[in-house]
Amino acid sequence: MPQIKKIEGIVIGDTNYSESSKILNVLTKDYGIIGIISKGCRRVKSNLRTVSNKLVYGDFNIYYKENGLSTLISVDVKRYFKNIMTDIVKISYATYLLELAQQTYKQNTNNDIQDLLLSALNKIEDNYDPLIITNILEVKYLDYLGIGLNVDGCNICGNTSDIVTLSSKSGGFVCRNCYTNEKIVSEKTIKVIRMLYYVDIDKITKLELANQTVKEISEFLDEYYDSYSGLYLKSKNFLKTFTNEK
Repeated sequence: MPQIKKIEGIVIGDTNYSESSKILNVLTKDYGIIGIISKGCRRVKSNLRTVSNKLVYGDFNIYYKENGLSTLISVDVKRYFKNIMTDIVKISYATYLLELAQQTYKQNTNNDIQDLLLSALNKIEDNYDPLIITNILEVKYLDYLGIGLNVDGCNICGNTSDIVTLSSKSGGFVCRNCYTNEKIVSEKTIKVIRMLYYVDIDKITKLELANQTVKEISEFLDEYYDSYSGLYLKSKNFLKTFTNEK
């Protein structure tokens, strides 16, 4: 018989089920990604209607079933992310981050993946630049995907000085001695991507970067993910065509 449990998590995906229900994919700390059926939630008068959507974060009261779909009873919501949900650009970035977190968690079940996701969503909700926040999360998730960047020296020889560019082809930093014909990025971009790797998202209080720096970092990360992650994310392709990236 299923047990009643309260599980903290965030809805990272939802799929219509039957005429009036949904299946929610919820990223949790203690149980990983679990499937929860929200019965009748698509009915206008359902008490579950507003809590059965992507980006709902809270404590999920469920009839827990270990090897199948759990059933939703109620949700004690901690944050709705209303600001994101009413802004088409923000929700496009957030949707991508949910899919990225889901795919990252499938390869590495570290609890930090959920913590980092929530930190990034909180900053976007609080009106920090969604592209820069997305780049920060992309940089941090590389370690969990097993393709982490070496931001302390040349990726080819290990030299810690005289870094001249950032190259996806070379897997990261390239020093002057190892440089061949890689695209040159600005010195500022080299410094900033190292900062993004080490920064605590929760402690960010100011986030202002030159458009050129953001553009170079975004282009590098797109190429790096395409080359090494093996991920194909529909939401990323939509984001590229829908938004005007800096």
